[in-house]
Amino acid sequence: MKLISVASATLAAYLAWGSLGWPLIHDAPLMHYIAWVIAEGGVPYRDVFDMNLPGAYLIHAVVIAVMGGGDLAWRLFDLGWLAATCGLLWVYARPLGAWPAAAGALLFALYHLSGGAWRAGQRDFVLCAFLLAGALGVARSIEARGALVPLAWAGLALGIGMTVKPHAGLFWLGAAAAAAWGARRRWPVAAAATVIGAGVVAPALVFGWLAWRGGIGPFLSVFTGYVLPLYGQVGRVPVWLAFGDYRLGWGLWIAMAALAAVGAWNPAPGAEARKAIALMGVAAGAIHFVAQGKGWEYQLYPLAVFVCALAPFAVRRLTREPWESVGHPAMQPSAARVRHAGALALFAATVLVLGVKGADALDEWWINDKTRRVAAVTRDLGRVAGDGATVQVLDVTEGGVHALWNLGLRQPTRFIYDFHFFHHTGDARIQALRAELVDRLTAAPPAAIVVLRDTWNRKGYDRFRDWPELERILATRYRLAVDGDAYRIYARRADSS
Repeated sequence: MKLISVASATLAAYLAWGSLGWPLIHDAPLMHYIAWVIAEGGVPYRDVFDMNLPGAYLIHAVVIAVMGGGDLAWRLFDLGWLAATCGLLWVYARPLGAWPAAAGALLFALYHLSGGAWRAGQRDFVLCAFLLAGALGVARSIEARGALVPLAWAGLALGIGMTVKPHAGLFWLGAAAAAAWGARRRWPVAAAATVIGAGVVAPALVFGWLAWRGGIGPFLSVFTGYVLPLYGQVGRVPVWLAFGDYRLGWGLWIAMAALAAVGAWNPAPGAEARKAIALMGVAAGAIHFVAQGKGWEYQLYPLAVFVCALAPFAVRRLTREPWESVGHPAMQPSAARVRHAGALALFAATVLVLGVKGADALDEWWINDKTRRVAAVTRDLGRVAGDGATVQVLDVTEGGVHALWNLGLRQPTRFIYDFHFFHHTGDARIQALRAELVDRLTAAPPAAIVVLRDTWNRKGYDRFRDWPELERILATRYRLAVDGDAYRIYARRADSS
């Protein structure tokens, strides 16, 4: 166990060091941009049309305010958050022994670092620390026969998590039920009420802030008029197909599932509550992934972190089984010893898969391509649009909004993505969003419109052919100023009104 853990730690250190050069990329610049708009006086959902909860914006705002908005700042935040999450994993499994606990923490570190630059600071990854803090609080309460103080900070942590991803609410309810069971001989109702009551504190504060900023109405409009009825149906893929899209996806998750199964099967005297809560976390994490239906790899984080919480139960050294106490040890192989060796081999195989995946992720070609594109769009857009000008971007994650973030430019509309204009196009709500964009571009024409070729669900520049109103604006009021590599910049004509 020590040898494998040392090798895992060495591999994790290598991947962490190699990741220091990862750029701010993919989703993170979008959240940075939204946080910047809010800091400039914008109101979430009214001035930025987005599907995330406000807790995600606040986390990015804090990172920018404390550490800055550069690539290295985001890298350090990501690694620091990873260290904190791994620390919680170690504390959670510490009753099983220092080395088994270290194995679980290192497994999660490798899982995260093997994902590549695009998974840095993802919301589902950030959520893991709050889920673990909640699980640890409930476990300590059960071990202390219903102590309420650990339940209070467990509820607070899970409440913060729910402001980042609402799916954390499922684990929050499960934690309340587990707390009630743990305190069944003393005060089960008080235990559950403590988790529930503490869990609403952070959402109340965050949504109170949103109401103060004037964003509650727009939030309800976005979520009830778009996110729940329409966005939830976009891009859904069967679960069994999703794993095939990841590098070594099936091999990795078969190994991790087997490791979790061994951990669930092994006895854990003195830590049964922790194992039960980790199993509850695995169930909640699986639902978290399946319910969203997008098949995106980062949505597996809550499942992965609780699999890693079960891993120490698999690799801990077991005592000899009761039926082995008869006979000479030299003549009778120990089933516990064989099981332990098998678990170690399974753990080593998982580490090996993560190592291969992580080595590939250190220098992915598409990250370099996207970084070059962001630099090119930033350079060309800076020449077309002057300081203080507005620029409309039609993109998702290909670099358009990242360029706005680099240049500090606002948009004339609240739309930072364009994918929602190209699904359910016959629905009146999508038609209303289209009309809103066209009206705003007509009333307050920006200095430039940036079109990225490869958006999420409708790739290619011809996606505007079934949107004649927008195509007319581009044709009559703008000229093609830059035809770059997978992007175009349209500059406003001097004679347009």
